Amino acid sequence: MKGFCPLASGSKGNSIFLGTKEAKILIDAGISAKALTEKLGSIGVGLNEIDAIIITHEHHDHISGLKTLAFKHGIPIFANHETAKGIVEAMHDCPKFKIFSTGETFQFLDLEIHPFSIQHDTLDPVAFTFKTDNYKIGFCADIGYVSNSVRRHLENCDYLYIEANHEPSMVHASSRPMVYKQRVLSRTGHLSNQECGDLIKEIAHPGLKHIHLAHLSSECNSPEVALYKINTILAEAGINMDISIAYQDKISRKITFD
Repeated sequence: MKGFCPLASGSKGNSIFLGTKEAKILIDAGISAKALTEKLGSIGVGLNEIDAIIITHEHHDHISGLKTLAFKHGIPIFANHETAKGIVEAMHDCPKFKIFSTGETFQFLDLEIHPFSIQHDTLDPVAFTFKTDNYKIGFCADIGYVSNSVRRHLENCDYLYIEANHEPSMVHASSRPMVYKQRVLSRTGHLSNQECGDLIKEIAHPGLKHIHLAHLSSECNSPEVALYKINTILAEAGINMDISIAYQDKISRKITFD
């Protein structure tokens, strides 16, 4: 498959497939190797075809499948230095890493990859832009605050995968502990629907073909609430965008490149 597809998105595990002429990679591996095999199979990709796994940060829902994938299947892992340290601590083992530097573009086969810094409560969390065949794809989730740097990096994307984690009123009304509520709503937590909509409004342009809304909270958001809130924000600004949900428990909309 030449294109990309969110395989799982949310607090129970995250992973995205991205395929080009030369490369087949995963962005994060927060579900089991068995689940990944099944989900990849449903889009016509074998786990043995995966060339690399690129990690955003070391939280469990982004690396839980990594040990099996690294040691049993021998898939190379790309991470920055601090995230690699966090992975080793979490796994109590050290796979073979290919270390990148946050803020420095690097090449992998026909992918130009740029990791950029974001705010989240981990060691050195990053989001990514990927360029291939004149396409620019932005993946930005698990982020608590939209900085000018984030806006700048996500400009002129053809496709976007952006977090719309929660509706603040639903967070406050939830039965979650106060420490959870404070974390989610903080600048090192997660983006609200409003913040996601505002970001899309600021970076929308005629060449932006599709947006996936990612990492929706199962208790403090819903696809209906997120789509309504974000589409309302965009409509008020006279912007019409093709938007879909990146789901936790099923394959999301596939994007294919020409």
